[in-house]
Amino acid sequence: MAQDDAAPPGAPAGPGFIGNLMRLVGRSNSLDMTRLADALLSERGEASGVALAGELLSAYASRTTEERIDFLLKLASRFGADRGRLERAIDRYRNDPSAANGVGLHVAAEARRQELFRRLNLAPGGTERLVRMREDVLAAAVVHPELETVDADFQHLFASWFNRGFLSLKHIDWNTEAAVLERIIRYEAVHEITSWDDLRRRIDPDDRRCFAFFHPQLPGEPLIFVEVALARDVPDSIAPLLAADRRPIAPRRASTAVFYSISNCQDGLRGVPLGNFLIKQVVDVLKRELPNLRSFVTLSPVPGFMGWLRRERNARASTWLADEDRRALLAVDQPGWTQVTAQSRALRPVLTAALAEYLLRARDGKGRPIDPVARFHLNNGARLERINWLGDLSDKGMQQAAGFMVNYLYDIAQIERNHEAFAREGRVVAARAVERALRQPPAVH
Repeated sequence: MAQDDAAPPGAPAGPGFIGNLMRLVGRSNSLDMTRLADALLSERGEASGVALAGELLSAYASRTTEERIDFLLKLASRFGADRGRLERAIDRYRNDPSAANGVGLHVAAEARRQELFRRLNLAPGGTERLVRMREDVLAAAVVHPELETVDADFQHLFASWFNRGFLSLKHIDWNTEAAVLERIIRYEAVHEITSWDDLRRRIDPDDRRCFAFFHPQLPGEPLIFVEVALARDVPDSIAPLLAADRRPIAPRRASTAVFYSISNCQDGLRGVPLGNFLIKQVVDVLKRELPNLRSFVTLSPVPGFMGWLRRERNARASTWLADEDRRALLAVDQPGWTQVTAQSRALRPVLTAALAEYLLRARDGKGRPIDPVARFHLNNGARLERINWLGDLSDKGMQQAAGFMVNYLYDIAQIERNHEAFAREGRVVAARAVERALRQPPAVH
């Protein structure tokens, strides 16, 4: 290092020190981003954290996908807990299991990259750029499972940075800034918004609502949003709610609030519990605004059903489907099967029973209900209220769920009890009509 770049140990990093690091980062690859990360974690880095953090994030943003992944892999391999420090903390706790030594053990066990992320967050736009970095981690972890530890650290920090206390709820209407409305169109993940007129029909009439969470460090970027229809009854299909020629009702005549679309906007916040806060707060807002509302329900898709059904149907042996049902269900792959009245009538009880098995009994490798939408609402304390035959005849609805949609009921008086039943016992709280759709499971072959 040149003389003017030198700095004594513990001294603040001067322009020469930072400049030398910038020259390294500017001309090379992830190795030098790693050096910059080491510098940011040093005492000098602590003194000039904002500048170093900004430079590292800018360097990362300018790299190729391969160079970014290489840097992320180094975060996994080189920026875990300091093993020597951790072993010493373990010894101290074994010798004296005091509260102070317990805290010391906790601190020593933390991966160094968590502190790195905290310091990177100090840079202008740091929070948003870290959310984008986690998007890269999630994408790369499919091929590099060793990145799961990096992802766990991101999720741990984001759960604090994006907790309910930092979020603001905003009512999205036709007067909302155009840039935000454009993002609502882009991020809608359940029922595609096909045009500006389509968006206006969803947010402008008196019997429609849309709410979104925002974070002060991501201005203009909705994190998650929900679309709500005010209705007289619990709906069993999506088409009437989205019809261009439907006739709005006066909000005072509505008895039911229908959450028909919930969309996460930031993939980098996957796993951060935003939706449960959103639903509960919107229920509170609507109750205050419209005391005539008596029911709060969803009209939800069942995105994993057809994938599960085909796996069970085509397997050598199925735990959930009887052999005669598996043969009958081959017809679901025929185009236009819903248009053949006799065939549709014969398939309805078989498909309904299969969907009940899927929602109430089938489990993934972690012992949870397979369907992600079901897990979300059940964990929030909702009750599986009704299965709706041919509730969504769109191409997407047929491909994902054979046209089924589901109502989950948010009974305010029962939410906590339902949540406890699901969280502690794994029990799906469902209406009797749904449970009656079950058939006795066939014997395991």
